[in-house]
Amino acid sequence: MSSYFKDLVERVAATAAFTFLSVFTVTDLSTAKGAGIAAAAAALSLVKGWLGKYVGAEDTAGLTK
Repeated sequence: MSSYFKDLVERVAATAAFTFLSVFTVTDLSTAKGAGIAAAAAALSLVKGWLGKYVGAEDTAGLTK
């Protein structure tokens, strides 16, 4: 497994977890709505990480070089 893929998976998983916990604890929405918001945030994080491979350093999912 490449370092880029490990970095991308870590970033997407962390975004999903943090978003879900934030929405669930702060707004007290139902679990399904919180999970949907977390999934949307994780999907956007995935797109950003994919772009990071082409814009930033090739071995990370970040946008900086």
